[in-house]
Amino acid sequence: MGHKKKELPVLEKVEITDVAAEGKALAKVNDMVVFVPWAAPGDIADIQLTRKKNSYAEGRAVRFHKYSEERSEPFCEHFTICGGCKWQHLPYETQLKYKHKQVIDNLARIGKVEAEEIYPIAGSEQTTLYRNKLEYTFSNKRWLTDEEISSDTTFNAMDGAGFHIPGMFDKVLDIRKCLLQDDISNRIRLFVKDFCIASRYPFFDLRVQNGFIRTLIVRTSSNGEVMIIVVFFEDDKEKRERLLNAVKDNFPEITSLMYVINSKCNDTITDREVLTFHGKDHFIEEMEGLQFKVGPKSFYQTNSRQAYRLYSIVREFAGLTGNETVYDLYTGTGTIANFIARNAKKVTGIEYVPEAIEDAVINARLNHLDNTEFFAGDMKDLLTSEFIARHGQPDVIITDPPRAGMHDDVTDIILATAPERIVYVSCNPATQARDLNRLSVKYRVCKVQPVDMFPHTHHVENVALLILR
Repeated sequence: MGHKKKELPVLEKVEITDVAAEGKALAKVNDMVVFVPWAAPGDIADIQLTRKKNSYAEGRAVRFHKYSEERSEPFCEHFTICGGCKWQHLPYETQLKYKHKQVIDNLARIGKVEAEEIYPIAGSEQTTLYRNKLEYTFSNKRWLTDEEISSDTTFNAMDGAGFHIPGMFDKVLDIRKCLLQDDISNRIRLFVKDFCIASRYPFFDLRVQNGFIRTLIVRTSSNGEVMIIVVFFEDDKEKRERLLNAVKDNFPEITSLMYVINSKCNDTITDREVLTFHGKDHFIEEMEGLQFKVGPKSFYQTNSRQAYRLYSIVREFAGLTGNETVYDLYTGTGTIANFIARNAKKVTGIEYVPEAIEDAVINARLNHLDNTEFFAGDMKDLLTSEFIARHGQPDVIITDPPRAGMHDDVTDIILATAPERIVYVSCNPATQARDLNRLSVKYRVCKVQPVDMFPHTHHVENVALLILR
């Protein structure tokens, strides 16, 4: 007989005092830190503990005795169930305050560096409908909400299309309306869902790995173009064409309609062929007269307006006069490299993903830029003293690494190369602060500019300017 799991206590009338990592709120009970989702500083609530360790615990608010004055009415019907927009119960100005604080705290606590100037966070003009890309999962075992479970109703129709429940790979919340992207996204998703249910097309089973309709990707451009990628698990031409023709006929707004056959265990399509069913295989985004080709696999910042602000800050911090050799590390599809190329003598971009480098080269040609070059390879292996000897000593290095930050080998070669300026763009202020600490032996942090790319989430982008001592 197994041991009965010990029931964890309810902590009564606990005051929430701060915001912690991953968007959770924080309280202190005696000497124990308690992390609570969906709460706000100033709330007083009873907390049902769900996990307890020696120095911290996790829990959920089961009863509120007082709501914080730092609260606003959530705008989404799926709030607290869907994993996105975890901060929509906080006014936007309050969100910005905590994001700004997160950057400062990481610089001081992890980086142990003192920035000479920290600018106020650049907020987003749009706080809803700001995304240009969303991906929906179709599942034959949708998530049942607490209300549905407590209703004692037997649910036979379990097909759903939406987002994964946090921490549960096989559970999908059926989304009725998402306010992150233009409403065309909702209308197409609901149409595809209803069509597949009416046609008895089986939704994907994430555990058993069978079914027909798998995922739907919606990409929109700032000039109104719409790209749809439908991902099927099975290759059934008759079913596929019937669905795609219905989508094409009902949504004349679609400029690119494509599909993928993905019979792998995971949802990624980077290694799958994308086939065009109707329209073009790309659309064009514009920024200051520059054109950027965006295909079904292309990386492009998902908040187009804030992307322009971010790149403008990078260019300003780089202080280009037209005579500089610039290295753009982790260049992706070369958006930053091509954006600044007109202000530099030469720009060299390096990126791990070969397909992204192909896009970067295409975008350079599209904009008639002849002072850029791009290379694909692992950054720590490619960026060497020999590479720098061949391609020129950089006056400025721009680096925009993934969330994990830069490898020690990369920071070492940057320190050995010693460019006059480094502009460090990061989507993770914690790993950025760690890297700034490594670089501080030769560099001072001159300016810091946080940028909010994702309203109603805890995520924050940060740009730091480092000057050689």
